[in-house]
Amino acid sequence: MDKELHNVASTGSAAEERIDELVELLNKASDSYYGGGDEIMSNFEWDEAFDELKQLEDETGIVRANSPTVNVSDSSSNSNREPHEYPALSLAKTKSVDELKKWAGERKIWLSWKLDGLTLVLTYDGGTLSKIVTRGSGVAGKNITALKNAIRNIPLEIEYKGHMVIRGEATISYTDFDMINATMEDDYKYANPRNLASGTLSLDDPAEVKKRRVSFNAFTLVALDDDEIKLGEELFDMNSWGRRMDALGSMGFVVVEREELFADGVDDAIARWSDKVDSGQMDIPVDGLVICYDDIVYASGGSVTGHHATRAGLAFKWQDVSALSTLREIEWSAAASTISPVAIFEPVQLEGTTVSRASLCNISEMERLGIGDGCTVEVIKANKIIPKVISVKESSRVFVIPDKCPVCHAPTEVRVSAFSGTKTLHCINPDCSAKRVKNFTRFVSKQGMDIDGLSIQTILKFVNLGFIHSFADIYRLDAHYDAIKEMEGFGEKSVENLKTAIDGSRSVKAVNFIYALCIPMIGIDAAKKIVEAIGFDAFLKQLETGESFEEIDGIGPERSANALAWYEKCDKSEFEALLEFVNITDGEAKDNSEGSMFGLTFVITGDVHSFKNRSEFKAYVDSCGGKVAGSVSKKTAYLVNNDVESTSSKNVKARELGIPIISEDEFITMFGKGE
Repeated sequence: MDKELHNVASTGSAAEERIDELVELLNKASDSYYGGGDEIMSNFEWDEAFDELKQLEDETGIVRANSPTVNVSDSSSNSNREPHEYPALSLAKTKSVDELKKWAGERKIWLSWKLDGLTLVLTYDGGTLSKIVTRGSGVAGKNITALKNAIRNIPLEIEYKGHMVIRGEATISYTDFDMINATMEDDYKYANPRNLASGTLSLDDPAEVKKRRVSFNAFTLVALDDDEIKLGEELFDMNSWGRRMDALGSMGFVVVEREELFADGVDDAIARWSDKVDSGQMDIPVDGLVICYDDIVYASGGSVTGHHATRAGLAFKWQDVSALSTLREIEWSAAASTISPVAIFEPVQLEGTTVSRASLCNISEMERLGIGDGCTVEVIKANKIIPKVISVKESSRVFVIPDKCPVCHAPTEVRVSAFSGTKTLHCINPDCSAKRVKNFTRFVSKQGMDIDGLSIQTILKFVNLGFIHSFADIYRLDAHYDAIKEMEGFGEKSVENLKTAIDGSRSVKAVNFIYALCIPMIGIDAAKKIVEAIGFDAFLKQLETGESFEEIDGIGPERSANALAWYEKCDKSEFEALLEFVNITDGEAKDNSEGSMFGLTFVITGDVHSFKNRSEFKAYVDSCGGKVAGSVSKKTAYLVNNDVESTSSKNVKARELGIPIISEDEFITMFGKGE
């Protein structure tokens, strides 16, 4: 790149044009990055373009007013913007360990992770969380306080009662990212966990945000009212960054991992922390390290250059180590509704591990790279973790898009996303087993069959190899153990562990088994209601006969219809085979046969006055062996309604069926009220 830059700079106007081009490109990428939009370039590409721009500016002396080297992008066009009390300035970056040591000088410093997510600013007043704002432009961000119950590790109440401002990173683990992304439609898939975290926090639905398991990791205490605070019996000096972090931990925050050291310990510390990433110990995405001074007073006394505070901290980015290799083939892997290309190349050593494959994402990315049969690919491990092809050399630019799905062999089609213009390949068979990855993942989950070792990546691999087509096939994997042992990432011990986990799942509670079946609208709570009400055997019998479950309290007509429709469409022979592989335990209905209301079904509607609420009323009926249903039917013994003469739909139906309608007082006269 240096040679290219020298040539460009010497041409004067060409250098100015390139500067303007880079400023526009980088600002556009930053707007998207900080504003929660799509990632239009990787960290590697951004750093490379930024370094090129900085070198051009140094050589020519031309620095545009909107250059990202002196300004952070401002996505202020977004709605619901709120100014930060303390500007969230970015840190200066370096790839030089010597520069870190020089910056540290003689002072005590702290080393911590530079987490790769979305920065949030939390404010507390009087011990209560008052607002959550995204970093945004650093000057203003988006208020997302409405998501306070949906983001993990954010305490709503804390012991400290003063005014306090905290910054931290909202992240999604690689494990959760793989699981979530594999179940998304192509137009909404994310390139990495950071994008998924950012996109998730732009949603308006707290329930959906909560499902995606976004976690908050506090990385600095920005400001508070006191120089020292007492939490419990411990006194904390707030002029020390380390003690500030200790205090946050005491208040219930998950605080970023950190290590105290001086300049002479930086080399060893960087090596140790880098090894954690190289060896795959980090499930939380990181894109570097950060050092900061322990002395808060000294750190706050620095100047501001561009959008960096000179003493706020210094970020360390790992040098990207690349390797060249020869492309062997392009493998097409089906996952959910997409068939994705994977580059298979001659094994190379990168960051301490052997790498021989890297996702090519989609057809558009293949075209951008210019990949072709037998070409030379340049590979890095993005953030020292994810293999990525960054360039292609000596390419014919010819590749073949398969016309048949690698899993079910149905025809494929190329689709162009209306959302992003991206070209992706799809199987047109709606029943392709690769499209049921989400179901397989739920089946093996802890709430389901609890089969440890069957990650979503492993499930995808087995589906693509044709080992798994149905739930029952998981218990037939022993026929493929010899082949699995020879697969990359497996071996004798891995297969033995997998066998142990599968065998251990053969004995399963009825509630967990029903949940694992992936019946629409039947989660753990609904499964528990079914088992307690009628037992597992009766559940199977009603599925077979088509008898409704709506009499069961909490199930109702919609859930009942979904359960019956699921059974009607399922492969009966595979379902029966699955039942042969497992032993169902705890499948008996709740026994209240000696209760005074045993065998009676009640429907309770309207307001109550003697019982605290309808939940207490229902609990009393349950304790006496009776059942409470949500709708009136011929099985209903009594409809309880304090407005006996009401013309409500339930009263009308009860009269049509000849069901007695009684008041709450009449119920108590007949059956009592308990303690």
